[in-house]
Amino acid sequence: MVITQQDGDGTRMVRALSDDRTSVRLRAALAVGSAPEPHFVEELVERCAVEPEFSVRDMLTWALTRHPLSLTLPALLRELGSPRTQARSQALHTLSKLGDPRAWPAITGSLLTDSVDEVAQSAWRAAVVLVPEGAKSSLAGVLVTQLGRGPRETQLSLSRALVALGGSAEPALRTAATASDVDVRAHAHATLRLLRDPDAGFGFAVEEAKRFVALKDRPAQ
Repeated sequence: MVITQQDGDGTRMVRALSDDRTSVRLRAALAVGSAPEPHFVEELVERCAVEPEFSVRDMLTWALTRHPLSLTLPALLRELGSPRTQARSQALHTLSKLGDPRAWPAITGSLLTDSVDEVAQSAWRAAVVLVPEGAKSSLAGVLVTQLGRGPRETQLSLSRALVALGGSAEPALRTAATASDVDVRAHAHATLRLLRDPDAGFGFAVEEAKRFVALKDRPAQ
């Protein structure tokens, strides 16, 4: 299927974005990004909220980055308040790719602590890209409240975000390393290990942290 922009001011490409065939949707997103037009922005944002395939979502994000920020930024910021999980997550992901600091105020505590792991992880990644230097410590303070959360993939995502903040995250991590919750303490120690040695594997850091916490908690003989 050849996708062109000659049919009703781009309506053919817009229709192709929701075609049943993944390959057609992928080519449509590529075509829209290769020939950006203002009227595509809302369609791209809406499609990001419902597109089931990762490869197509990635291409939709790329297509949005090809459009003017004056159009994409407001549309994406509106999506952050959507009740749809994927809408929030993809908007955050795209904002991280755009990297425009004007989006920083929209990365709220409620997004950083969203009950859906997918949304929270996207918020963490966007936050460390957008955060101004003077707000890094306060961001770290919010992020450490999520230590010990979810499966290993989620915990690794959080550790990466904290490590990306560098030394600004260390005071909050050291405080979290004394928490009463054993999972929080272990995650904090593992993240501190990664902060000191970014090349250390996460699995190794976690196991090392668990051993440290277990030994520290062992009753004195």
